[in-house]
Amino acid sequence: MYSNLPNLVIAFHGCDSRTFENVLYRHEKLLASHNSYDWLGGGIYFWENSLARAWEWAISYCDRYNKKHPEEEPKKPEVIGAVICLGHCLNLTDYGSSEILRMGYEILKEELSFVGQPLPMNRDITGSRGLLLRELDCAVIERIHQYNRENELRAYDSVRGIFIEGNPVYHDSGIMEKTHTQLCIINPNCIKGYFKPLSPDTAWSMV
Repeated sequence: MYSNLPNLVIAFHGCDSRTFENVLYRHEKLLASHNSYDWLGGGIYFWENSLARAWEWAISYCDRYNKKHPEEEPKKPEVIGAVICLGHCLNLTDYGSSEILRMGYEILKEELSFVGQPLPMNRDITGSRGLLLRELDCAVIERIHQYNRENELRAYDSVRGIFIEGNPVYHDSGIMEKTHTQLCIINPNCIKGYFKPLSPDTAWSMV
């Protein structure tokens, strides 16, 4: 009953300049990601209200690509802003979502056990302090979507989650420097429009 989030949110998508130009100037659509390790399952990913985090990701992505493909034209980082309505949302910031996740996990666990296959695992990557490759979480969320389809329940339009990432902000802090809210948009109609983020006018106060 309270899974619908009607308010519009501002979110940001890190990318390269070609994607930026194709979406903003040629009116192409952002493509959904369907990697097995995507944190919130398959969909189009955004950082909610975090332009800085989107820029950081875009710079890191382009740097990795350019080092791996030195013979190609270098990618340049960019960020696309979006106005989004989350609609019917699997909101993992809500206390009640834990029961939905546990249900998806138990179904997935039982099915894989029946066919003799192990559960996927969440894994870290070299140099990280967290589980950045979320194959288990991705599989659980995708199984929840499948459960809804099988039982003719309303499909989720989006998934929203908070991720604790990075090093402590200061010694013994429980707050991590890269903690952020991430959005996975499944229903593209949730995206009401794209824009180029503006730099602030320092002559005026923020609103």
